[in-house]
Amino acid sequence: MKLTILFLTLLLCIFVPECFARDDITKELITSNGKARAYYLYVPSTLKPNTPAPLIIALHGSGRTGITLVEKWKDLAKKEGIILAGPDASDLRGWGAPQDGPDYLRDLVEELKTKYLVNPRRVYLFGHSAGASFALRISLLESEYFAATAVHAGALNAMELIELAKRKIPISIQVGDSDQSFPLKTVRSTRDALKESGFTVDLIEIPNHDHWYYDGAAKFNLTAWEFLKKYELDAEPKYQKYNWNH
Repeated sequence: MKLTILFLTLLLCIFVPECFARDDITKELITSNGKARAYYLYVPSTLKPNTPAPLIIALHGSGRTGITLVEKWKDLAKKEGIILAGPDASDLRGWGAPQDGPDYLRDLVEELKTKYLVNPRRVYLFGHSAGASFALRISLLESEYFAATAVHAGALNAMELIELAKRKIPISIQVGDSDQSFPLKTVRSTRDALKESGFTVDLIEIPNHDHWYYDGAAKFNLTAWEFLKKYELDAEPKYQKYNWNH
């Protein structure tokens, strides 16, 4: 009888990947554009069987790795049933295109879809600092692929990308009023440019807060999730391929 139960359990795991969900963060590898890339994955045990889960791709700040954000999101992800993936930038000092996206991020999302029951209409971006600015850029390039974006301490440094967005992807930006890396004036300019083009932009200016994310991460992440979870694509995701040679 015990052998029969064990066999049935193993058989179930073959067809239901969620049974492999664990409450620890693992370092994984993916091949994208012929290169092995590292990312950190958290799949909570609280995922509901046969229920597609939201996925957050978290983009780290300069000089850090993907685990630094996944660690801070882990408790909320367990509570809310969110799959987390924190990729490493090719150069940990910052993110760049095309080496770090959109293709790399698309490859990561599609890989996770083959392993876990991800809701394709509820794939989100989150980023801090350099990762926040890159998340904003990717949002505009792939506005029909990601459902919404929330960032902490970031701004858009290429306003011309706004014209490329085929969908008015919802965006939330949190920034401290004492952030020296991303002053309020710069972040407000990002908000204003997006709003003028018809985007839904939620700018939250945090009193007496500087650039440091990690001590207040639990609060910042909850605010971000309360925004993100309201949105999902109204059609199957569409990925836009770009020719980076021109």
